[in-house]
Amino acid sequence: MRALAITNQKGGSGKTTTAVNLAAALGEKGRRVLVVDLDPQASATTWLRVKNVGKGVFSIFVENENIVDIIYSTDFTGIDVIPSSTWLAGVERALAGEIGAETILRRNLECLPADRWDYVLMDCPPALGLLTVNALAAAREVLIPVEAHVMALGGLAQLLQTVKVVKERLNPELEISGILACRVDARTRHAQEVVEQLRDRFGDLVYNVVIRENVRLAEAPSFGQPITLYDPRSHGAEDYRALAEEIIVQERSR
Repeated sequence: MRALAITNQKGGSGKTTTAVNLAAALGEKGRRVLVVDLDPQASATTWLRVKNVGKGVFSIFVENENIVDIIYSTDFTGIDVIPSSTWLAGVERALAGEIGAETILRRNLECLPADRWDYVLMDCPPALGLLTVNALAAAREVLIPVEAHVMALGGLAQLLQTVKVVKERLNPELEISGILACRVDARTRHAQEVVEQLRDRFGDLVYNVVIRENVRLAEAPSFGQPITLYDPRSHGAEDYRALAEEIIVQERSR
C-alpha cells in the first residue's frame, strides 16, 4: 500500500484537484484508492459526493474513533474516502500540548488492512500545521503540486525544508515522489518558464506530465464528478490519466 501526502502550503496549487482526479484515474486502471481528506474545507469530501459524515476525520484525532468506522465508499470505481468536516478547523486547539499529536494519523493508518487498498492519498490543508505534519509522518511519499506561477516557487523551498525536518525527526522513510506542475497555461511564456525552472532545479523529481489549465477541470467539482467522468476526453482527463501512468511506473521501484 503506497501512502502519498499531497501537499503544498500555498492555496490554489491543485492539491484537492490532484487528490480527486488522480484517485479516479488510478481507479480506472484497477487500483483501489483511499482518499484521506485533511482539509477543514472538506472539498475532496464534497467533490466525491460523500455526505452525512458527522465529525469525519476529526473524530480519530480527538475522540479515539476507530478509523475503520469512518471510511465511506463512493460512487466512483475503486475510491473510498475518510471524510473531513468543518470540525477539523479546531483540531490544533483540541490537541494543544498533547504528546504524540504529530503521529496520530500514522498510528491509525497502521491499523488498516494492508491489502485492502493499493494507494492512500492524503489531501492536505493549505498550511504547514499539525494536520500536514500528521500526513507527512504517516506517508511514505510526498507529491507536491505547484502552480505554474513564479510566486509559487518561493514557498516550495519552505515545504521542502519541512519535509526534511519530518524525515529527520518523525519519518525516516519519507521521500519526495514527485513535483507536479499544475494550472499550466500553454498560451503563456511565463507558465512554460516556470516549468523549465522546476525541471532545471529539481530534475527527475518533476513529473513528465503537466496539468494544463482547463475550464472543464475547474467545472468538475460543481457537478460532483472527477474529470475522468465529467469530461473523459478533456485535457484535464488526459493529463491525470498520464499522471496515473507515471505513478504506476514508480511502483516497480517502491
